[in-house]
Amino acid sequence: MAMASEKLLVQCLVATLLLIAAVEGAKETTICNIPLKKLEQCKPAVTGENPPPPTKECCSLIKQADLNCLCNYKDALPAFQIEPSRAFALPQKCKCKHPVPAQCK
Repeated sequence: MAMASEKLLVQCLVATLLLIAAVEGAKETTICNIPLKKLEQCKPAVTGENPPPPTKECCSLIKQADLNCLCNYKDALPAFQIEPSRAFALPQKCKCKHPVPAQCK
């Protein structure tokens, strides 16, 4: 009988963990106040030889971004084919009120 109650307890724990994982997975992942799913909206403006100007959607994301936080990812940007100098030029191109921190330039 003890074995059956242990098995039931384990099944309940597994079900609870799966439920928590499902709820957590439903939340939108963000980095530096930017939803990761929307970050692709800025990629054309920071890649290639002659990137186009940032779109309104991209600028909207940049204006809400935590620029100090983004500085922490500066060295990782080339791995995503993103030129850091172009990425940190976006706030100026988007006429953001907050300047890019000096360590990002």
